[in-house]
Amino acid sequence: GQLVQSGGGLVQPGGSLRLSCAASERTFYMYNMAWFRQAPGKEREFVAAIIWSGGLTRYADSVKGRFTISRDNVKNTVYLQMNSLKPEDTAVYFCSADRWHELRIESEQYTKWGQGTQVTVSS
Repeated sequence: GQLVQSGGGLVQPGGSLRLSCAASERTFYMYNMAWFRQAPGKEREFVAAIIWSGGLTRYADSVKGRFTISRDNVKNTVYLQMNSLKPEDTAVYFCSADRWHELRIESEQYTKWGQGTQVTVSS
């Protein structure tokens, strides 16, 4: 199945954006979902993850209190609401899927990936 991302773009510091990631697979509800990001010259890093039921989430310390991950298992979509954006949030953001009984945050354990979407925070 495919993961198709939307959202992103250019926003001023302090602004907000919402990323969406739609899955074509009907078994979407069985997957844990996560967002990762990669800035130029840097390694891909974990941002947020949500377990298949939506009942558990994890966040990187750098985004806690500012970003919220959520999912709609009827619409087969996961979201990343990003508030109080900072220039250091600038990166390409990727959604990903992992079918495992625990909520993991290591990118190499995620088997499905979206196409990536650019988020630029700049005045």
